[in-house]
Amino acid sequence: MKHIKLGELEVSRIGLGAMGMSHGYTDSGTDEEESIRTLHRALELGVTHIDTAEIYGPYVNEELVGRALKGRRDKVVLATKFGMVAHSGAGAWNLDSSPANIRTAVEGSLKRLGTDHIDLYYQHRVDPNTPIEETAGAVAELIAEGKVLHFGLSEAGPDTIRRAHAVQPVTAVQSEYSLWTRGIEDRILPTLRELGIGLVPFSPLGHGFLTGTVRSEADFKPGDFRHGNPRFTGENFQRNLALADEVQAIAADAGATPAQVALAWLLAQGDDIAPIPGTKRVHRVEENTAADAVRLTAEQLDKLSSLPAAAGDTHTEAGRSMLER
Repeated sequence: MKHIKLGELEVSRIGLGAMGMSHGYTDSGTDEEESIRTLHRALELGVTHIDTAEIYGPYVNEELVGRALKGRRDKVVLATKFGMVAHSGAGAWNLDSSPANIRTAVEGSLKRLGTDHIDLYYQHRVDPNTPIEETAGAVAELIAEGKVLHFGLSEAGPDTIRRAHAVQPVTAVQSEYSLWTRGIEDRILPTLRELGIGLVPFSPLGHGFLTGTVRSEADFKPGDFRHGNPRFTGENFQRNLALADEVQAIAADAGATPAQVALAWLLAQGDDIAPIPGTKRVHRVEENTAADAVRLTAEQLDKLSSLPAAAGDTHTEAGRSMLER
């Protein structure tokens, strides 16, 4: 597995997002043993970048990752996130990136992950009630204490990124980016490259859609966050199937799977990009990491880049309100 730099932090070019092992999808949390086998197999394949968050579960995903990494911690760049659990009483899904809340959050994450430091600590979503300078300053204190090594932001806009970076250098910004979600290309990506900040795309496979395995709305049960999501319903769903079919056709031409092609396209967008495809299955992590060796031709890359935009928003109205894209 090749490595790249996110700022000054070296990571495997393809990481592993652990969210779906505990949270978000129809079958999340149903097979912990398989999830742990998947994490171990990822390390065997050269993945060094594992991503989780306190809100996933909440808490149980960090606990799962902590158990899986016991005795293997030195092989991993471990990333987690704060700010979507208000520990003062409001609880989960309430934004709070105040310094006091960050202090509480980091101690909980360290304990659950079974470690004395977090390699990359992200603000999960921008908190409109706390100036980003205060949040960045609080993380800077944790870095000075050795509890955190690097600071990250997730779904932050250019102004927030600049203001945070002026207080504490930002190592990476996490944002949804894939063949069917490309909105960051106009404003966010140029800002990151100007400042020397790496990009960590989450959902690089379009929440599974770009793998070609999603063919019916009936695949999503009420507990799956894709159930009712604008891109996965009605006419939008049908229009987006055609996009997935185009990726399938190029994959057949390239001698790869659709997932590998979607990841290879992302990797071709720059050596400062390290996607974190999520899975809880060994065969999927093997498939995804093999994308590191896929080389698309200029013609194939052009075809992929020219695909029409996906139909429908990637979030419900409530989820969209937390984004600064």
